[in-house]
Amino acid sequence: MPRRSNLVLLCVLAVAGTGCGDNEPQQPQFPPISQVRASADGVTETIEGFVTVQPGAFVSALGDEGFALQDSSGSGIYVKVTQKLDFGLGAKVRVTGTLANQNKLRILESEPASVQKLEGTQQVSPKVVGTGTVNESVEGSLIKVSGNITQTFQDDSPYGYKLYINDGSGELQVFVHVSAGFSKDALTSLVAGQRITVTGLAAQYEDIYEVAPRQPSDLTTN
Repeated sequence: MPRRSNLVLLCVLAVAGTGCGDNEPQQPQFPPISQVRASADGVTETIEGFVTVQPGAFVSALGDEGFALQDSSGSGIYVKVTQKLDFGLGAKVRVTGTLANQNKLRILESEPASVQKLEGTQQVSPKVVGTGTVNESVEGSLIKVSGNITQTFQDDSPYGYKLYINDGSGELQVFVHVSAGFSKDALTSLVAGQRITVTGLAAQYEDIYEVAPRQPSDLTTN
């Protein structure tokens, strides 16, 4: 039998495998986070994304060592896990967990054994949004807002500290978790009318949407 015929026969036999001349294994495909967020509570999903909130940054208020992920869909979600895991911002992570809500914040509940750090890193750029447009459409994603302080420092420890800003589109709560490492003195020194820029997770507590900075460098004065 001619060699070309042998090759054709091998290609036909390989249809059920990886394909003729292709030795690369097929990579698993997971739904985008934007789709996963719309799944019902109790559904188990697997997602991949890049870390936008480092493990443990929000433990003081959320009561866990979780983190947040965002993918190319532009959507993100907070992952609730009890053990602090060893990776930082920008790490690529795969997680299997169960969808739920915690005080109306959409979360994926997982176990340490169901979290896998993958190769590669990518720092996610925050989406610039107006203070009055932080709502369900951006919840779970990394955002950047700027505005003038309308309500100064409010102590809500041991959970966090609150202040409010407005860029003219609506007032927004800035919730600073005690565990995010901010100086209380620096926050109390901020005055009404002062303009600040905040990068952080678009989050929700009950009926209040907020931005939660992850570290001191996420809050700057203008």
